[in-house]
Amino acid sequence: MLLSNLLGERLREKPADAKIVSQIFLMRGGYIKHVSNGSYSMLLPAVKITQKIEGIIREEMNKIGGQEVLMPVVLPRELWDESGRYESVGAELLRLKDRGGRDMLLAMTHEEGAVHLVRDDVTSYGRFPFMLYQFQTKFRDEPRCKGGLIRVREFTMKDAYSFHTSQKDLEEYYKKCYKAYENIFRRIGIPEVVAVASDTGMMGGKVAHEFMLLCDAGEDTICVCEKCGSYENIEVAPVRAVKNGGGKTQNPDGFAKKKSDAALLEKEGENGGIEPRIREEKNDGLEMQISEEFTPGIESIEQLSAHFKVEKTRIIKSAVFAVEGSNTTVVVFIRGDYEVNETKLKKIVKANVFPLEGKAADLEFGYIGPVGLKAENTLIVYDKTIEGEKNMIAGANKKDYHFRGVSVPRDINGASFYDVAKVNDGDLCACGGTYTLRKGIEVGNIFQLGTKYTASMKMSYLDENGAAQTPVMGCYGIGVGRAMASVAEVRHDDNGPVWPFAIAPWQVHINVLSGDAEIKTAAFKLYRSLLNAGIEVIIDDRKVSAGVQFADADLLGVPFRVVFGPKNFANGQAEIISRDKKIRETVPVGELKKTVSGYVKRAKKSIF
Repeated sequence: MLLSNLLGERLREKPADAKIVSQIFLMRGGYIKHVSNGSYSMLLPAVKITQKIEGIIREEMNKIGGQEVLMPVVLPRELWDESGRYESVGAELLRLKDRGGRDMLLAMTHEEGAVHLVRDDVTSYGRFPFMLYQFQTKFRDEPRCKGGLIRVREFTMKDAYSFHTSQKDLEEYYKKCYKAYENIFRRIGIPEVVAVASDTGMMGGKVAHEFMLLCDAGEDTICVCEKCGSYENIEVAPVRAVKNGGGKTQNPDGFAKKKSDAALLEKEGENGGIEPRIREEKNDGLEMQISEEFTPGIESIEQLSAHFKVEKTRIIKSAVFAVEGSNTTVVVFIRGDYEVNETKLKKIVKANVFPLEGKAADLEFGYIGPVGLKAENTLIVYDKTIEGEKNMIAGANKKDYHFRGVSVPRDINGASFYDVAKVNDGDLCACGGTYTLRKGIEVGNIFQLGTKYTASMKMSYLDENGAAQTPVMGCYGIGVGRAMASVAEVRHDDNGPVWPFAIAPWQVHINVLSGDAEIKTAAFKLYRSLLNAGIEVIIDDRKVSAGVQFADADLLGVPFRVVFGPKNFANGQAEIISRDKKIRETVPVGELKKTVSGYVKRAKKSIF
């Protein structure tokens, strides 16, 4: 490839709308061009990288028996009606009509298409198990596109679907896919990707894992426990809240002791410079009488904490949500130091929920509390963080008033409690360790779907006894463009991407720093000889300065660079430099092909 012919401009400055590393370098390096919100065109360097990523994925899918297929991106409504997702999936599903008025959609995933593809042909148990996969354009009408290729509306995905005669067989195959994914991410250059227990979301099923690249550019929050090495998406991680006063931690695995504030007070003496609120906590075992207090204009948790001189843990907070497609309002009561996890709440409500701001019938925003709340069409959810708590502050359900001394066991007698809170940094893991919250990019996911789609779409087969049975499914996805961007997030220096050899757009980049005919002849001779040896080469044949050539070479991130400069060439030499700067060697021009080929050969061996 002649760099003078390469489409795409390499920019010196950061694009104004680029925020994260991968977006900056992919736009500066001429890999992608913004078209519209969440939509990008890819130029040759990006196409070459994604083709190599696809090749690695294809090899790993074929190793575990995958059969490559290709399904339409535009599907008829009827298929999604069969599964029930046409109505249940929200606005992110782009619905349209064809010229005949028939309802169609742009598929964001192909479970329905996969079942439709095989249900009429695979009718005997002897044909199972099997897996099909594809590389296909997807469209998701994402409301918050950002981060370049990390969060987009249109993207290419490898999606795979396996079919089995038993849950046990699915679980065995799931392990194979899990291992194949580890191989994929290792081979494309991000071996630090971790598997995280996750929510199944709109996909359905009971078991799911996301493969996460932990980095600051991620939008998902991962709960990491260094003690036991576990990783959980914050959407599903259970909260084990340290309870007030009694110094115990409530969690699904029992109670763990913690030194209480009362004990700290006793150690430091009666006063000890501690605020009176701490002395009050010494009496946690005693229930205060509930009393109403005038709190004009005090609505936020911060204001309440300051007014009553208590920690946020002493406040019962309310959060109000609307339910999609319903006039029901959901009120969640949760401890003041926690936030509501909407993913968990959706599972409790069994519908999509959205934060409700402003006014709702019978609710006095800023003063909503669990004692005496009466509101029509309202579902009340009590979070486990307030279970058993005593001597709490809560809204009195009338403007400018709060209750003091609320005892959950006494004043909300008979309530059921659910885990709908987000984990806080430092919360307890099941092993007794503590969680650290990290950001992560989801680069892949796998799901055990069960019979959600095969049953609803009436797919069946005859078992060895001639009885009709419903197959169970798994599905497995990787976003190809996001994978490329994720590599750039963690494989770069200050000047551009440092592409791993396995996916680099070219293997060797030749810089010609002089217009001298003899130097150009030698450079192009090497260029042609490397091409003939099957090595992917790009040569910078432009009449530009050395600084411009080197800056553009950094942005293209090719693993090996051969520099023909006047000074070295005068001594019959050229310089070989690796993009990661670990190699810098001056080599006689006559030995360049052999030396460069050796580096390429060793790099190839190292990637498998």
